[in-house]
Amino acid sequence: MPHAALGPRASGLVRIVFAALAFRTLSSIVGFLVNAIFPLAQREQFTVFGRTNHFWDAFARWDSGWFYGIARNGYAFVEGGRSNLAFFPAYPMSMRYVARLMGGDQQSDYFIAGILVSWTAFVLAIVVLYRLAQLELGDEAAAVRSTIYATVFPFAFFLGVVYSESLFLLGTVTTFYAMRRSRWLLAGLAGALTTATRANGVFMLPALLVLLWPLRRDRMTLVKGLGAVALASAGYVAYSLFVYQMSGSFFEWRNSIVRWDWSPGSRMPWMPLWTVIGNVLTDPYGYLTLGPQAVCDSLNAAAAVSLLVATPLIIRRFGVPGVAYTTLIVINLAVPLSSGSLEGLGRYAGVLFPFSLWLASLSGIARHHWIVAIFGMLYVICFTLWVKLYPLF
Repeated sequence: MPHAALGPRASGLVRIVFAALAFRTLSSIVGFLVNAIFPLAQREQFTVFGRTNHFWDAFARWDSGWFYGIARNGYAFVEGGRSNLAFFPAYPMSMRYVARLMGGDQQSDYFIAGILVSWTAFVLAIVVLYRLAQLELGDEAAAVRSTIYATVFPFAFFLGVVYSESLFLLGTVTTFYAMRRSRWLLAGLAGALTTATRANGVFMLPALLVLLWPLRRDRMTLVKGLGAVALASAGYVAYSLFVYQMSGSFFEWRNSIVRWDWSPGSRMPWMPLWTVIGNVLTDPYGYLTLGPQAVCDSLNAAAAVSLLVATPLIIRRFGVPGVAYTTLIVINLAVPLSSGSLEGLGRYAGVLFPFSLWLASLSGIARHHWIVAIFGMLYVICFTLWVKLYPLF
């Protein structure tokens, strides 16, 4: 059936879906080529099939092994040590049930199930982002640009591998879209998915409260909105109760995170960024040639700085929703930065969709081409580092 026969709105969605799948496929080919051509930085911790496979192993590195372990064997409490309770359940449980549909007998079933979950969540998230951008920007071309920027953001490769980022993005963008459309039940359910997917899902709740500010004089609507926010916290609460039953502590998941030398609140949030910025400005060649950690820290810092610098412009462009979007960005970056580490900042930034919305609001075809070109080059660099097991987590 020709796209035109579907109507302009349906036709636009079909193009978005096909483009999203095409990009994920192209990215997979890039991952395979990188894996086949360049040597690993260190020995593989695990493989998808139990032996090296240059195509499939490009989807599964670092924390993918933890998600696999939870999906196949469940949670285990390690008293005083690093336990898999640090990883929230929505993504690995999705892997488990999809793997069982595939048989669930082989190790590869779980990793491939993780890829299927990530790709499906990614496509759905891009569709919802497209809808939200139509609402916020009121322009079809700008809405399409927002999906492109979210897809080619330098750390957006995490949306297609065995990591929870794609499910987290789907939950977050759906929650905000539903809140903006006053679809309270959908907002609450999507929010519950978000808070059950990653620990930092709870950082979304203050931003949702900001969205309710214009409704403060409409008591009935405000109550419904507050109910949606309360329901959104259900994923976090339910998992904390589960963790309490296993360990005797509601916050053992946090204790497990701390045992990875990640302690939010122990540093001033701007200090890690300031250190990297100072090194890059004073001696860029010397600093960046120190080793892979300096390169990875610089890339993580660049992603965080880009979003933080854009926050006043986001407020100016979107008004009250912009304040909510800025709240989402600042909390999600300030808390991990307060640990004194730059680890993971790029992938945290990669799911903060308001940045893509704001970029899409900028006019000029030349500007668009430059953004896509810069993002694309950095995407390949970041993906290469991750696939080859350099410390870009």
